[in-house]
Amino acid sequence: QVQLQESGPGLVKPSQTLSLTCTVSDGSITASYYAWSWVRQPPGKGLEWMGVITYDGSTYYSPSLKSRTSISRDTSKNHFSLQLSSVTPEDTAVYYCARMRGPLFAWDSWGQGTQVTVSS
Repeated sequence: QVQLQESGPGLVKPSQTLSLTCTVSDGSITASYYAWSWVRQPPGKGLEWMGVITYDGSTYYSPSLKSRTSISRDTSKNHFSLQLSSVTPEDTAVYYCARMRGPLFAWDSWGQGTQVTVSS
């Protein structure tokens, strides 16, 4: 079964850029009709979908975050990454990478999540 694992700094200062990487094992990020997403969960709140990069490299972002969000991939390493710029304490959350599968693009596999705190 595919495995996903998030990595990156656990603490980011306000105004800086949050950068995380998702390492995918036993599943190719270029495999047809999969998409690779970032989701976050602030403390005590629900899941918030942030964006996705598809198997062919297309990106889509939450309207509320698209101005600050960039998702990219490194197919040679089977990684995809998240960059969230100009962070504030409101961006403190557990960040997950998750796979979505067509045709409905429901989430079907998740990483364990990584805590990111935005604080000065």
